[in-house]
Amino acid sequence: MLGFVPPLPQQPGRPPSSGHMIVCGDDALARRLAVELRFIYGERVTLLLPPGRDASNPETPLTQRGRAAALFGRMSAAMNRAGNGNGATGGGTTGGSGDTNAGVEAVRIMEAPEPSDDVLEEAGIDRAAALALVYDDDERNIRAALTARRLNPRLRLVIRLYNRKLGQHLEELLDQAAAVAMPGIDPALLDASTTVLSDADTAAPALAATALTGSSKIIQAEGLLLRAAERPPPRPGEHADPGLCTLALLSSTTNDPAGAEGSDSSGDEAPQLLPDERAVAGATGRGTVVLEAISRADPARPATRMGGRGAPLAQIFSRRLRWSALGFALAAVALVIASLLTTEDTALHSAYLTVLDLLGMNDPAEGASPARQIIQILSGIAGLLLLPLLIAAVLEAFGTLRTASSLRRPPRGLGGHVVLLGLGKIGTRVLVRLRELDIPVVVVEEDPEARGIPLARSLHVPTVIGDVTQEGVLEAAKIYRARALLALTSIDTTNLEAALYARSVKPDLRVALRLYDDEFATAVYRTLRTAHPQALTRSRSVSHLAAPAFAGAMMGRQVLGAVPVERKVMLFAALEVAGHPQLEGHTVEQAFRAGAWRVLAIDATPPADRNPDLAALPPFDPEGDTAPPPSGLVWDLHPGYVLRAQDRVVIAATRRGLAELLRRQRSAVPGR
Repeated sequence: MLGFVPPLPQQPGRPPSSGHMIVCGDDALARRLAVELRFIYGERVTLLLPPGRDASNPETPLTQRGRAAALFGRMSAAMNRAGNGNGATGGGTTGGSGDTNAGVEAVRIMEAPEPSDDVLEEAGIDRAAALALVYDDDERNIRAALTARRLNPRLRLVIRLYNRKLGQHLEELLDQAAAVAMPGIDPALLDASTTVLSDADTAAPALAATALTGSSKIIQAEGLLLRAAERPPPRPGEHADPGLCTLALLSSTTNDPAGAEGSDSSGDEAPQLLPDERAVAGATGRGTVVLEAISRADPARPATRMGGRGAPLAQIFSRRLRWSALGFALAAVALVIASLLTTEDTALHSAYLTVLDLLGMNDPAEGASPARQIIQILSGIAGLLLLPLLIAAVLEAFGTLRTASSLRRPPRGLGGHVVLLGLGKIGTRVLVRLRELDIPVVVVEEDPEARGIPLARSLHVPTVIGDVTQEGVLEAAKIYRARALLALTSIDTTNLEAALYARSVKPDLRVALRLYDDEFATAVYRTLRTAHPQALTRSRSVSHLAAPAFAGAMMGRQVLGAVPVERKVMLFAALEVAGHPQLEGHTVEQAFRAGAWRVLAIDATPPADRNPDLAALPPFDPEGDTAPPPSGLVWDLHPGYVLRAQDRVVIAATRRGLAELLRRQRSAVPGR
């Protein structure tokens, strides 16, 4: 039990201090981001929520404010337990105190329907260091971003947008506005002044990989791929491949392959992130996440269609019609052969006469031999069958063309596919990711006007329209022959109900659920593992995966990606060595902090020529004539290499480890 959670006062009359963070949103991501900034990074936070209940969870009795207060209370209680007892788990780096923001006031919660000028001014926009706009509506985020840039040109903006192209244009526009308002601004600061992110893009690769056994979690960095591969526990007598380095030790063991699916609050059952060599050597029989390989990323290319780009014969005409046409063709060939055997005509003339007889265009064979007359009669009978066959072919072709723009139904014989529930923002991005990996997918969506329906239609992905909680819907998606189920609707209970029903149909089905609450996810996991010990069950929270990337952007740093390790998160980020005393002047081996961070690569490109966005892929060249530019990242690091101030490094870090690095840099920069 978490005990009593005291309500957080709104405190409308207390002016916020300078340098604080403002978070504006209307769903779980806003609350998670406020928790990340307050309890991990130690920042003063003002959280702006709409009044009333959460629109995405109308069944909850708590308002937005109440849910935020409950979340802050749970986190504060967990931090106090960590500080009073065992310390931080998983390699915390804050010493004996679990609260990284001890002595700082609680999160200030404000309620307003819109982030208007007056509301932002009351929140202290003129004195704030950063503003996160994470509303679910792109238009509201854009309006608020334009208003905030006008009120405070020096403000660092982090904007949540689903539309990628619009986000690129908006980022350029707001950066240009900042440059005009502040002539002579440092280009590095200008590059970090506006960041546009998508929670769907951040979480989709991890969710797609969760549904696939033995798949790699992929992080992109300057056209290269970091593959974080999950290795199952070795069998007796086997030795696990350590890869380039071990990133995490999982809770799964040889005796318990399913593991505990641990989270930050799981204690000893939680996975251990970034272990040292001694911990790896002593963890025989445990599953691991290793850095498997570094390879060149292909340029961004469109997702492939299912069933090819053309319209094959099997999709235009039915199987019955194709068999009928084959039978008619065989009958015609048999008549030609019979004519050759009974007459002295050539093969070409016999075929010509047979075609005329089939079409009813030949004269009666009155003076011919009896064999010729019999063949003509049989040809006439066969010709009578040709007319309905042609009519059926025309009707089926017309029907195929008319329904070419409609949704495909799951074909017969489909198997080994992934059943994807929900085509909202998250489900649509996951669908694109699965098709990029050329994995067959069947989609189930209740709303025929959902966001991802046009994409499913264009990719020819089989789609079932119906309520997944109704009997027969999952059967229509061929769940009994599927390899995995991805339940990604925005309602936890719907995802759970679908998973339970799917397991009743196929007990060994691999299931990945989108669940928000950690305690609920833990209870679900333990129950499903007990009921189906041989099946793999995973649960992921989109806001939990996306919040660290948004928090890192608010601190002015680029988070390349977030990799889920059970229900923990490991971050990959790009950092300048300058201003980080734990990195600058130390060797790669000395800079490693077990349970906190590890240096993976160094950017050898001169500072003036560096690409500011390491996560960007080279543009897709349809002709394939343009070779991608070479990467300046060096991955094969010597342990004795001394990190210099001008170096830029790629690190793997825990949430607390990255927060400690950024806090150290913030305290080392004068005037901050």
